[in-house]
Amino acid sequence: MKDTPKIGTLGQQEFRVEKQHGIGFADDELPAVLSTPTLIGFLEQTARETIAHFLEPDEASLGIIVEIEHLAPTPIGSTVTCTARVVFVEGNIVSFQVEARDETERIARGLHKRSVLAKSRFARRVAQKSRK
Repeated sequence: MKDTPKIGTLGQQEFRVEKQHGIGFADDELPAVLSTPTLIGFLEQTARETIAHFLEPDEASLGIIVEIEHLAPTPIGSTVTCTARVVFVEGNIVSFQVEARDETERIARGLHKRSVLAKSRFARRVAQKSRK
């Protein structure tokens, strides 16, 4: 990392919940709502983008821990705001407090950790596994 992210560094993004973001098992009795895997993906993306400008060109951050409570349903068509706040940095591990809200309430909260690594080293490791 060219700079260490400061505790409190905050990132945010909004997205509109579309049909492809919904649960795949909705029916007449169970309305389509934002799926947990999709929500986690947006929270991870928010954290990744929060620290992107701290990284060297040959570095990337990859998610290593996700502990999320999905607290409330969000219908298709709603707008969700995801936030990621840096709460701890130790070596190459950056920890975030993450949260998501729709227009009505907090819908998720939790902890997310990302590891900063050299892209070339990671690519070599993947290539070695691919050869087996």
